[in-house]
Amino acid sequence: MKTFKILIMIVAISVALYQQVSAEKNIYIMIIAIAVFMYGMMQLSAKTPSKNQEKEEQDAE
Repeated sequence: MKTFKILIMIVAISVALYQQVSAEKNIYIMIIAIAVFMYGMMQLSAKTPSKNQEKEEQDAE
């Protein structure tokens, strides 16, 4: 599933970059591609633990 999300994010950014350099820019496609990329980044980074997680656990004890 993680690989699928990364692949979708790469496609979304590729579409956004292609729209940016094309002669006729479609702002709606760029917005959707960036939103998909940001959602994917949010999903992937949600599983990354915080740097202060150990300190918070020790303070709770």
